[in-house]
Amino acid sequence: ESYAIDLAWDIIVRFPGMPREYYADWVQVASEETLHFGLLDRRLRALNSSYGALPTHDGLWQAASITANDHAARLAIVHMVHEARGLDVTPATIAKFRAVGDLDSVQVLERIYTDEVTHVAKGVKWFRHVCAARGAGDPEQAFQGLVRTHFGFLKEPFNSDGRARAGLPETWYSPLVRGPNDPPPARTVHPKPPPAASPA
Repeated sequence: ESYAIDLAWDIIVRFPGMPREYYADWVQVASEETLHFGLLDRRLRALNSSYGALPTHDGLWQAASITANDHAARLAIVHMVHEARGLDVTPATIAKFRAVGDLDSVQVLERIYTDEVTHVAKGVKWFRHVCAARGAGDPEQAFQGLVRTHFGFLKEPFNSDGRARAGLPETWYSPLVRGPNDPPPARTVHPKPPPAASPA
């Protein structure tokens, strides 16, 4: 959630010239990600822990580096791959907390999940817009090409219902699962993304 706050503001500043609605959408995302961070931080403190006490992956930050100069790629990889993966895994996490009676954590994650569906939906919405503005043709094929170039294979299982609610059709992502004869993807470690250009 901490990375997600930064990336919501980054996509506002990094890619100028979009409709006013675009910026309103991502300000809303930044606000909600800030709320999520606060909910999780307070829950960790209630459990005698804190933000930063446990290791996390830097997949979002690497995705930001890879896509720093490509608007469509940023939307595809950060918001339609990484955030959509959150839709896949969160219901199982909620079920685990419910099974041990931690209903406070369940409540936090259910709120986050509901918002994340709308965040993925905004990614899909503006990805389609950018593809149309570029004359990129079929957005499904554009998405698949960008994922293959900048990310690699997607992991199953998918939460097809949650993804559908976000406007992400199964035909977009199901071909991106690694098959038995596919080679492992080549991955490159990328540094921190360059700063967005300052407005003139």
